[in-house]
Amino acid sequence: MISKATIENVFETARVEEVIGDFVQLKRSGSNLKGLSPFVDEKSPSFMVSPVKQIWKDFSSGKGGNVVTFLMEHEHFSYPEAIKYLAKKYNIEIEETIQTNEDLAAANEKESMYLVSEFANTYFHKSLLHTEEGKAIGLTYFKERGFTNDTIAKFSLGYSPNAWDIFTKEALGKGYQLEFLEKTGLTIVKEDKQFDRFKGRVMFPIHSMSGRILGFGGRILTNDKKVAKYVNSPESEIYHKSKVLYGIYHAKQAIAKQDNCYLVEGYTDVIQFHQSGIENVVASSGTALTPDQIRLISRLTKNITVLFDGDAAGLRASIRGIDLILEAGMNVKVCAFPDGEDPDSFAKKTPHDKLVSFLEENAKDFIQFKASLLMNEAKNDPIKKADLIRDMVISISKIPDRIKREIYLQECSRIMDISEDVLFNTLAQIDKKDVSEANKKVKEEQKVFEVHKTEAVVSQSKVDIQNELERKIIEILLLYGNVEEEFEDILIKANEEGDLVEVKEKNSYKVFNRIYLSLQEDEIELANPVFKAIYLDIITYYNQTEKFELESYLKQINPEIANEVTSILMNEEREVLHNWESQQIIVKLKDKTIAQYVTETILTLRWYWVNKIIEDLKTAISTVNHDTDNSETLSMVMDYLGLTNMFSKKLGRVMSRYS
Repeated sequence: MISKATIENVFETARVEEVIGDFVQLKRSGSNLKGLSPFVDEKSPSFMVSPVKQIWKDFSSGKGGNVVTFLMEHEHFSYPEAIKYLAKKYNIEIEETIQTNEDLAAANEKESMYLVSEFANTYFHKSLLHTEEGKAIGLTYFKERGFTNDTIAKFSLGYSPNAWDIFTKEALGKGYQLEFLEKTGLTIVKEDKQFDRFKGRVMFPIHSMSGRILGFGGRILTNDKKVAKYVNSPESEIYHKSKVLYGIYHAKQAIAKQDNCYLVEGYTDVIQFHQSGIENVVASSGTALTPDQIRLISRLTKNITVLFDGDAAGLRASIRGIDLILEAGMNVKVCAFPDGEDPDSFAKKTPHDKLVSFLEENAKDFIQFKASLLMNEAKNDPIKKADLIRDMVISISKIPDRIKREIYLQECSRIMDISEDVLFNTLAQIDKKDVSEANKKVKEEQKVFEVHKTEAVVSQSKVDIQNELERKIIEILLLYGNVEEEFEDILIKANEEGDLVEVKEKNSYKVFNRIYLSLQEDEIELANPVFKAIYLDIITYYNQTEKFELESYLKQINPEIANEVTSILMNEEREVLHNWESQQIIVKLKDKTIAQYVTETILTLRWYWVNKIIEDLKTAISTVNHDTDNSETLSMVMDYLGLTNMFSKKLGRVMSRYS
């Protein structure tokens, strides 16, 4: 286990904006930071980070929490894994007990697969650097590619020995289970035999954005045509090829800083560019570009520059992925290298300054690049030219921004020497077809929705009112719970004549204590189970802590309630409180004291519960036999109505009942 001192040190040191900034491009928004959600596909930012409160909230998915819960949600870390990641990032020494074979066996399946992959990465890297075979074959190959020792260490390159099961035996001997060796694809199991998948290959570990080992790419160094040149880890619980970009872990900070991402095809392209001093580069690893890979980049920048080999046939096939980039609302440029060159070879022989200049001077807007490339194929053939123009308009139709569309159509008109009217009409036809198909789908979905629509509208009002009142109680506890205020108490005392009268007294209470006593007095429990759990958690924390500090509370908060707590704390960013007064829900105004705010909120909640009792009693009266004596129940209704009138008087306004 990780020591408490280490955990406290991690929380004291880690900054939520710095950690999340490694995964999401954040921009200043008042005192907060905002960006696109890393959990759902969206065009407008709904992801907020509060450096002051050290919390984050994703309003699209509803997720939220502190720096640790972000890593647990985004990277699927366990709590200890998140702490270890942060400790590594901030160079904090971890105090923990040694992991035994029993600990390894007890880890859940996904974590076990990560552990096996991490072990394999260390094994392959050591094999490359410290075995005769690794140095003679693997290290020699990497040196011939021009990679330095620092580069080899940075990308944790390795070598898998040319033996059938040497790695598998080593892993099993260290306590790792065959089940997870097979599930990660490191070991192939056939009947009662096991084989190393990457036997005799140089190894390229594939990292997640946070640096976890997801899988491997292995390259054979012999000329055996019966064996695949490259072998990748198979799809698994932790490795999904379509959702991974090679080099994203090493490139993420440079991409955000440069506000641009270079996209290449192969592992060595990425590595050679890094060694040349250009780090904002990732690879699709030989697969066709996918929407998930584009979304990964979009968290860090809106600008992609696609780098192509100087091979005309390859260019024609590769530019199909550009439409996907445009559809995601990204800005895309294209840069082709001279004939016979690829990013790896060109970067290897070109000094840094000249390489940067080449990229800047030769990166063209996609419309110019596509036109110049395809016009060479069309030449003087009018049919081919017509097809080319339609192809370009289809690409432009993918762009969500209407202004960008119009500018690109004007540019296309100029380059292709065709009137803008023709292009706009063609675009309108494409849009009309797309809209028609979309409307058909919407109508089908709407039929299902209409069945539940009426019921949802009827029930929404009551549920929302109760939720918002309880939410305000939690908000008060979080923001003002430790504040001491004077509250007005109404006591029943005997006067000099011996009559019982109401006497108003002012007494000091901590806000959290006042709320607790008030709810206890009325035997009110919060109905929403999440709010109830948060309420009990906060009250317990207040009672156990001499001085409540919001930042300290948020550090230890249970991940199960973190989403709702951060939602409440960052609620002002959503601007949802503007119409609460009309719904009988009190919003704190600047000219009101905290005591007033607390008193009015509790009174409103009490009024809501009394009104609910009244409605239940009225229902009971209406459902019983007409001959039944309802006088006692009616008397109770009148008494409760008197209470609601008292609440209205104290609140200084008329309270209407909900029917």
